[in-house]
Amino acid sequence: MMVWIGVSLALVALIVFSRYSLPLGMGISALILGAFTLSPAGIGTALLHTFGDPSVLLLALVVGLIPMIGGVLEESGGIDQLVGNLRIGVRPFLALAPALLGMLPMPGGALLSAPLLERGAPNVPPDVKAAANVWFRHAFLLAYPLGTSLIASAKISGLDLYTAILYLLPAFFLVIGLGYLFLLRKAHGKACYNERFSGRELAVPLGIILAAPAIDLVLKKTLPLPYPEIGTAVGVAVSLGLGVWFAKSGWKDLAAIYRRMRPHYYAGIIFSMFFFLNVFAASGAPEKIAGLSLPPVALCVAIGFLLGLITGRIQAPISVVIPIYLTTHAAVSGPVFGVTYFAIYLGYLITPIHPCVSVSLAYFKTTMPQFLRQMAIPVGIAFLADLAVAWFVL
Repeated sequence: MMVWIGVSLALVALIVFSRYSLPLGMGISALILGAFTLSPAGIGTALLHTFGDPSVLLLALVVGLIPMIGGVLEESGGIDQLVGNLRIGVRPFLALAPALLGMLPMPGGALLSAPLLERGAPNVPPDVKAAANVWFRHAFLLAYPLGTSLIASAKISGLDLYTAILYLLPAFFLVIGLGYLFLLRKAHGKACYNERFSGRELAVPLGIILAAPAIDLVLKKTLPLPYPEIGTAVGVAVSLGLGVWFAKSGWKDLAAIYRRMRPHYYAGIIFSMFFFLNVFAASGAPEKIAGLSLPPVALCVAIGFLLGLITGRIQAPISVVIPIYLTTHAAVSGPVFGVTYFAIYLGYLITPIHPCVSVSLAYFKTTMPQFLRQMAIPVGIAFLADLAVAWFVL
């Protein structure tokens, strides 16, 4: 009975507190679950396993450095230079401008791409721009190796990052296709550019962004790394170093960027997530939940989608669903990871709790019902496709 009370209260705390701070929500949830199921020594052991694991420490470093890259590019004007030199039509502009900015996690990032869409596509209806800003800003969460939610989710699932991406590629292409059919086709006219084209201003920021995954992939495939996160850490550090060098940022600039980008918040997500997982594994909850014989499709797709909708997050739901799945299965396969992650992603994409949704609605002066009218059909089709695949792989 104590286990069920602890699990229930921990989930309630996760849903409530993660709306304000994901690290806080997961940390409080772990402590609540531990208080009902473990001794103080057991909670301490879970903490030691979290902070004493080199792979977790490296992952926290990586996830903390990634937003600094975005901050350096934003501070130096590299983001504006990159998007301003795309020189493409209004439809691809509506997709690429938010997608490129979405490759790097930045607090309030949707507010960076929103003015670009307003300036570059002035004749597109506001609700379409709001939907496109959210839809395409998050498309690369399904395929970009430096996506912090994807990195953490693959680690939790015990999968190589690039294996996880391989099984998400069908979902990625589906999202792009649905975005074109239901959003981009409503856009007409030409994108507006005020400056002369500069190849250097396009290549430098793009090269800085792509350097990290390129180095990561090369190191992982060519060197016997004791921890695969070493390759990612080196790639991210090189990318950040290039950004600082090209921006000619001083220590004062970096300090200001640190305060604005809050890399410690992103690192805290990793620590709190693995603390929660370690407490969950030791609590006896996995064995109790395994006795329920919950259908995998209901767990991974239906509950995953609902948790994404309720929490407005990806990392928190994956931290709940994957450990429960592992109570009755030896491992998470690539296809299982793909359908689970995509279901959570779809719920996360349309919830008003998601900050990118709320700020996009406010900036483009549109409403939630208008936004959902644009998003409901593509999200519904994607969910049904995910559900159909899940029947075969789960």
